[in-house]
Amino acid sequence: MNEKNDPTRLGRERIGKLLFEFALPAVFGMLFNTLYNVIDTAFLQYALGDTGAAVATLAMPIMQILMGISMLAGMGGCALASIQMGEGKHDKVELTLGNTVLLLVLMGALVALVGHLAMPLLLAFISTPEVLHESTAEFLLIICSGFILQSLGMGVNNFLRTAGKPIMAFVTMAIGTVLCIVFNYIFVLQFNWGVAGSAYATIIGQGCGMVPVMWYFMFSKNAPFRLRVQNLSPKPRLMGRILVMGLASFLMQVGSTCVSLVFNYVIGIWSIYDAISPDSAFAAIGIAQKATMMVFAPMIGLLQANQPIIGFNFGAKQWDRVLQALKLGTFACMAIGGVFTVLAFAIPDQLVSLFGIKGDSEVLAAQSLMIYSIFLCPVGYQIMCSSYFQSSGQPAKSSVLELTRQVIFLTPLLLILPYITTQLFGWSGCISIVACAPISDLLSICVTSFFVVHEVRKLRKWRSDAAQGLPTGPDV
Repeated sequence: MNEKNDPTRLGRERIGKLLFEFALPAVFGMLFNTLYNVIDTAFLQYALGDTGAAVATLAMPIMQILMGISMLAGMGGCALASIQMGEGKHDKVELTLGNTVLLLVLMGALVALVGHLAMPLLLAFISTPEVLHESTAEFLLIICSGFILQSLGMGVNNFLRTAGKPIMAFVTMAIGTVLCIVFNYIFVLQFNWGVAGSAYATIIGQGCGMVPVMWYFMFSKNAPFRLRVQNLSPKPRLMGRILVMGLASFLMQVGSTCVSLVFNYVIGIWSIYDAISPDSAFAAIGIAQKATMMVFAPMIGLLQANQPIIGFNFGAKQWDRVLQALKLGTFACMAIGGVFTVLAFAIPDQLVSLFGIKGDSEVLAAQSLMIYSIFLCPVGYQIMCSSYFQSSGQPAKSSVLELTRQVIFLTPLLLILPYITTQLFGWSGCISIVACAPISDLLSICVTSFFVVHEVRKLRKWRSDAAQGLPTGPDV
């Protein structure tokens, strides 16, 4: 087997070299994906004005849930397969891949069914009566119908990194994203299909990106493990373990959804208090959120790159390499956050203007972007360390840390803080809502530090014990 196609090199090559090799395509892949979200919003803004951007913002909670469903099985199966690969259990890796694919197909079918049967209920959750848009229902119904393409493409793509193919993981994602953008331009700006055109462009592009991923694991002779028909037979215990391993990734998306639901509610209230239309408020703050996604995208790419490295070496009980991967990954995430913070404060107007927003909405968007960016550097530390616990087979800890930042702290702040700041300090309601994010970030960073200090001490002890020839690991 070619050295580049040998996944066991995750336990041999320098951590810095591996992380760079795996991170570069993963980061660019996530940037491509985020670029599509940015361009999608910009196309809708140009074609439909603030209403188009508002529809994209209103649909975001459901889109986040759908991504979380893909990550529940995809990231869970990938994390488990990486540990199994480090333990040398090749047959179990293939069985994990097969049952992950089965889960992704079942989830895709379920989402399509729910989308057709319960769309009014979904709309009731994502918006207030004042800002309901019929176009949002049209957009989401198309997305739900074609979700199985996203589910398989995104979910199985994670296994390419476990297979030692980070560049292929990027290329297949880039293919789907580029085609999404091309079809979006044609359908929205040329054919004037509006939000329906954007939705069709999304599912068609995702389908194109899915095909080479599935082909590789089904037919490529160079694949270190394959998708075989016999491994599609359901194994309930294995499927349960996959879902538990992916729970943190799912909760990260569900947390984002909960925040978006509360966000939609409070914006509907406080935009009236600020004498700004709900559409303009949704468009402005939604665009600030989309701009911030430009920094979270490479961070998530780093998580995806580091996950198989940490998982393999954790399974192989190479504790020094686990510590190195955690340290380098954390530093890289913090550096990305720091650079974006500088840009957000230096050129906020230029960043939000990329979305085609103008007037009072542009001012609010620029202010929101700066506030969102205050703690992005240490947030990189929080995100990487949360992901570490998932990669090392500790989903409960990872889930708790994901919930702190987006649910446990942020949701109550969104409901309470605007009442305090508007009354005591005279802040605008919309700015008060945005200010909840950095406060929640700071609190979650403190909680994460408590878990990380204990974990690093444990890894160092295992490293010392291993050097003395003593048994180590969670099973000891």
